[in-house]
Amino acid sequence: MSYRGFFNVFSHQKLRHRGLEPQNDDLSGVLDKNIDWIEEKVKSVSGNAADIVFRRVELAKNSQLLIIYVTGLVDTKTLNETVLKPLVIDGPSAARSRWMPNGVFEFVTKQLVPIANVKNVNTLGGVIDGLLTGHVAIIGGGTRTALLAEMAGWPVRPIEESQSEPSVQGPHEAFNETLRDTTALIRRRLRDARLRTEAMIIGESSKTDVAILYLSGVAEDSVLEEVHQRLKNIRLSSVFDAHYIEEFLEDSPLSPYPQVQNTERPDVVAAALLEGKIAIAVDGTPTVLLVPMTFWNGFQAPDDYYQRPVYVTLIRWVRFIMLNLSIFLTPVYVALTSFHPQMLPTNLLITFAASHNGSPFPVVLEAFMMEIIFEGLREAGVRLPKAVGSAVSIVGGLVVGQAAVEAGIVSAPTVIVVAMSGIASFTIPRYNFGFSYRILRFFVLLLAGTVGLYGITLSFIVILTHQLNLRSFGVPYMSPLSPRNPKQLLDVLIRAPRRYLPQRNRPHQDNPGAKRRPNSSGADST
Repeated sequence: MSYRGFFNVFSHQKLRHRGLEPQNDDLSGVLDKNIDWIEEKVKSVSGNAADIVFRRVELAKNSQLLIIYVTGLVDTKTLNETVLKPLVIDGPSAARSRWMPNGVFEFVTKQLVPIANVKNVNTLGGVIDGLLTGHVAIIGGGTRTALLAEMAGWPVRPIEESQSEPSVQGPHEAFNETLRDTTALIRRRLRDARLRTEAMIIGESSKTDVAILYLSGVAEDSVLEEVHQRLKNIRLSSVFDAHYIEEFLEDSPLSPYPQVQNTERPDVVAAALLEGKIAIAVDGTPTVLLVPMTFWNGFQAPDDYYQRPVYVTLIRWVRFIMLNLSIFLTPVYVALTSFHPQMLPTNLLITFAASHNGSPFPVVLEAFMMEIIFEGLREAGVRLPKAVGSAVSIVGGLVVGQAAVEAGIVSAPTVIVVAMSGIASFTIPRYNFGFSYRILRFFVLLLAGTVGLYGITLSFIVILTHQLNLRSFGVPYMSPLSPRNPKQLLDVLIRAPRRYLPQRNRPHQDNPGAKRRPNSSGADST
């Protein structure tokens, strides 16, 4: 039986279905019988799963312990050294030579098992949940509690470089899929006693561990309360990735713009916490969610804070121009060649006309075809293995574009314009933010192919109005540009030297009762 299948079998719902009602789940009424009954029940509920190990240890006369764990979820080396060896080799002699006023089990829990993270549970459901999260259950006959010793030891991916947020300068390490490593990497960079970590479990079947991280006194209480409320309202059977819960956190899930920033970089999370944001880490995924998010968070890259401000300012303007080209270049080309040719220089118009001569399709249809082919090649490059993905994208683009032009299906200027729009979209640092512009490009192209420049103007007004009305946990999406905050504008399209940037990490006691608003940047600038 697989781990997930075993998990489902052990869910509380299945327990209730099998007749183990909550009142019967209480170990106070179970362990008083004997550990044979416990072993039988666990085997019955799990279908006698092969990966569950039951080990009995004779500690003293008439004192028997039952040890239960799931192979593959427990570090067997630690189990042998810290539990089995002390119990099997040292336990019996120690038990006979020492005074045990409160019984064998208490002697084991307090003096024999050298595990840092242990806890007592008094329900069968608690024991099962512990087994499924890498704990070893130690159950003694005649006692009313069971001991859970944490010894999680499943395979873990090492800390590697971020694949979605590479940087030329600055830190390169990224999160892995282990929640404990995620919180440790954040604490390593943010050695602040105000850093708070709250644990939650989401997913009726997966029971995924979720951690909420924030700086006490820096994060806004209203945003923190809203995060708690939205996470509690999530009803999912399983959560295998942070993106499962991302859409539950967004104010407008149907908007093309992401309202939750996601990152794989510890430095970005640490900087965001200093700005008053709240991080949500999910076990089993390297992605950490940050709220609230603004438009400029998707526009800025971590590299912006590891290079000279003059260079960063230039790059941001280039990025802003490319961002607009990615959405408006192809529609403007279609509008000018199809509806407003009189606005083009004569030589350029003659060139376009000569290139399009013989093409069986109108320009707008050519543009749609090439945009779809471009997106298809990009998707193929992402899905294929790395060794062939880039080759397929490059060769496919060159071959398909050249063949289409030579066959007279599309004109060469259309291929060039669509390729330039695609390249411009690659300059957007955040993947999900760039995806929104890929969607909007088709919307603008449709209006441009229908009514020309009037359609582009209309689409611009619609997009801008939507951006101005969009909120992320109550924070305007276009802040600090709208509503305007002059101090924060020093870190939007320009990046002023750090000495001129506003102080972001302001302790609550230094400014009691102050209304803080999260900054727009994605990394620390203090």
